[in-house]
Amino acid sequence: MLGILFALQEWVSLHSWHNDIYITLRMVMAAWCVHYFLWGVICWLLWWRLREQIQKAGWFSIVAYFLPLSLAASVLEEMIWVSIFPQLPLGLPHMAYWHRLAFHLDADLMDNLVIFWSAFFLLRGVGYYQLYREKEHATAQLETQFANAQLRALRMQLNPHFLFNTMNSISSLMQTDILAADKMLEQLCSLLRITLERGDVQLIPLSDEMEFVEMYLAMQDRRFTGRVRQEICVEPDLYDALVPAMLLQPVIENAYAHGLSRLDHDGLIVVDIRRQNETLMISVVNSGLGLHPEGSNGAGRKGVGLANVKNRMQLHYGSSQAFTIEELTHGKVRVTLALPLQFSERPIEKFTGYGV
Repeated sequence: MLGILFALQEWVSLHSWHNDIYITLRMVMAAWCVHYFLWGVICWLLWWRLREQIQKAGWFSIVAYFLPLSLAASVLEEMIWVSIFPQLPLGLPHMAYWHRLAFHLDADLMDNLVIFWSAFFLLRGVGYYQLYREKEHATAQLETQFANAQLRALRMQLNPHFLFNTMNSISSLMQTDILAADKMLEQLCSLLRITLERGDVQLIPLSDEMEFVEMYLAMQDRRFTGRVRQEICVEPDLYDALVPAMLLQPVIENAYAHGLSRLDHDGLIVVDIRRQNETLMISVVNSGLGLHPEGSNGAGRKGVGLANVKNRMQLHYGSSQAFTIEELTHGKVRVTLALPLQFSERPIEKFTGYGV
């Protein structure tokens, strides 16, 4: 493109000032296009063979190595170009090769040097940009790996916490109902199998999470023997929605540990999952003694489980998520999780046992 533009400019200029010279546009275009083609080849060779040297060159290397190279490249390009176009320069008597070379060098050497050094600094800039992009990519990879490591650590923190509390429940149940404790131990084994099968997967379909939650609720129902009524409401089209693995179990466990376990009868826990525009709204409401019951010393419902859930949501979704906990009337407490709505690519054929 540069060759064509310069060729048109020179052709118009020559026709304006030298009407007596027969100049074809084809010849002028060929001369300029070959000129820039040769420089294109030289620039490619510079990038191919001297990329690292160009990138690392200091002032000494530039003066001692690249300055002589620029003169050599400019003369070499001119020698090749002059040999291809023996009819140039136009309007002058025929000259020998070396006379023509001297004539063109006198006119074009400075232009050739400008082209060389423009290419040099352009290649240097491209190299710096590539290094910047590589460092940026490496930084992004490190941040991703760090975030995944944090998520794995949080998941690992949840597993022993959940296991310890469940084993305590089984141990207590052994004193009163051995068959129930045995059944609860079988259910715990099933939960652990599900956890192991998931591995390090961070986001799972809501249907898989609800399968885990239902099994956990069944264990709690066996433990509390009818003292707590459980209700689950999930909109049917949300079973393909993606949620962080083991997101709800810590919230439900917290509801039992800090609220429902303090009631002798008429306990209630409600899990409600619905869509609100492009947000997945998860609500867990439980009855109990409120957020700050007497004798709690202000500790309220703080614990490993809820802190873990909040940290994982922050790592997964940043500012696009919300976690709230509030006290309702009559000692009821509601935990609400708001997540960006994302769907799994594989369809979910099996619904949970509770349904809507």
